[in-house]
Formats: sequence, C-alpha cells, structure tokens
Amino acid sequence: MKYIIPVLFVALALTLIGCGKSAEDYMKDATEKLKAQNVAEAVASYQKILEEFPQSEQAPDALYQLATIYQGLLLPNLSREESLIQAVTSFKTVYEKYPKNKYAPVSLFMSGFIMANELHQYEEATKTYNLFIDKFPDHQLASSARDELDNMGLAPDEILKKKGEPSK
Repeated sequence: MKYIIPVLFVALALTLIGCGKSAEDYMKDATEKLKAQNVAEAVASYQKILEEFPQSEQAPDALYQLATIYQGLLLPNLSREESLIQAVTSFKTVYEKYPKNKYAPVSLFMSGFIMANELHQYEEATKTYNLFIDKFPDHQLASSARDELDNMGLAPDEILKKKGEPSK
C-alpha cells in the first residue's frame, strides 16, 4: 500500500505532462487550420500560445498572425470596427511586448496605418507614426510613415492634387 500512492502520483504527473501541447504544436495546428480556412480554430490555437507560452519564440509570431487575421476581417462574428480595433491592439502589443522581434517595426507601423486609414483616429495615428519614425528612422517603412503623416485625412484625389499630379 505504501508504494501505491507514490506510483499513482508519478503516473498522474506523467499523464498531465504528456497531454500538454507545446507552443510549436499550437503553431503547427494554427497554420494547418488557416490553410483549411478554419479561422476560428486557428485563432484559438494562437491564443493558446499567448496564454500558455507568452515568453516562447512563437508568441510574437502568434500575436502578429492574430493581428493580420483581425485586419483582414476574417472572423464573421466580429464587426468591421471590432475586428480593426483588435488588429490595432494586437499589432501594438507585438511592438510593446516584443520590441526586439522582427515583427515589431511593421506592427507599430500597421497599428498607425489602420488607425489613420480605417478607423480615422488621426490623433492616435499621428502619435504612433511619430513613435515609429523615432524608434525606426532607417526602416524601409519610415518614408511611408512620413508620407502618411503628410497626407493624413486626405482623399486620394487631394493627395494627387497636393503632389501636383492631375487626378483622373
């Protein structure tokens, strides 16, 4: 009897450890779900990575993928505005939580882009673009951020007129 309890404890511990998925498993699962166009299940897998493995190598990638899903309005249960707000939040979080990640500069830029061009939140977009230019002055998107600031709120024909090009 004295051996049964330790054996049961070890068996239970091994069972619990063996049942869990790794961040890599969730990432692979999410990728497969996206390929099968099962977006809701892919989102669930990405969220599992963020909940269970926030410091993993896959976490920033999962968050970036979530942001692109929201930006693409791929979840039918969210309104356009809710989805875009989620995209901005997710992109900003990539930059804030993982500032050294390869997606950090693009994420910061995209949060400003969505705020300016989709949500028309010009004040917040201006702050975000200025932060981007300050943090990443030599990034390939820096000139685009400057252009966005110069043309914020203008219609395409107004931008062409401003640049001296005839509008069509």
